[in-house]
Amino acid sequence: MSTRSILIVDDEPAIREVIAAALEMAGYRTIEAGNAQQAHSLVVDQKPDLILLDWMMPGTSGVELARRLKRDALTQEIPIIMLTAKGEEEHKISGLDAGADDYITKPFSPRELVARLKAVLRRSTPVGVESAIEIQGLTLDPTSHRVFTNGSELNVGPTEFKLLQFFMTHTERAYSRSQLLDQVWGGNVYVDERTVDVHIRRLRKALGDDHKDLVQTVRGTGYRFSTTINERN
Repeated sequence: MSTRSILIVDDEPAIREVIAAALEMAGYRTIEAGNAQQAHSLVVDQKPDLILLDWMMPGTSGVELARRLKRDALTQEIPIIMLTAKGEEEHKISGLDAGADDYITKPFSPRELVARLKAVLRRSTPVGVESAIEIQGLTLDPTSHRVFTNGSELNVGPTEFKLLQFFMTHTERAYSRSQLLDQVWGGNVYVDERTVDVHIRRLRKALGDDHKDLVQTVRGTGYRFSTTINERN
């Protein structure tokens, strides 16, 4: 069964219920929001794998929310499928221009929705999210949730695993503690930035002498995962 999470954003509870039932039958975990404000908060907090977004909602429209999400570096990679009763060509173009990855017109069959959703997820899945990642003898396997060094399994805690997975799929770039909190812990989780330092120490300890130097301290900024020697800690 898939553990992918889908955020359903629609102001009509009955429509959300029908969509949620279809997606849960297909093995997805669903999250629901009735307006754009609630949806934005859930996106930041829970980082869904895909957003099903209704075009017409009271207050902020789905298209406005899509534009906002695509402007933000923390949310711009989350795929969006626009849902609307409007079938006119200009609305489709507007939705795609706002950053939507696909467009489905109501009414639609649950089978069609699931098929389109799977197609978008296949296209948008970043490298390393489902397949194992290997860097200099260090291997992270997201499917089994295990980490190996030169074939031997390491004892890595759940938060350290998420931190390592983020680093290994975003190498050679420095991230501040605040950015790491947003990406790994979630934007609405209120924890002290020093928590990052604690988990970095635990991660380095778990990686051992062979690989701890891959997690580097960048003075005045935060941390990065790098195979280059300069500024290693």
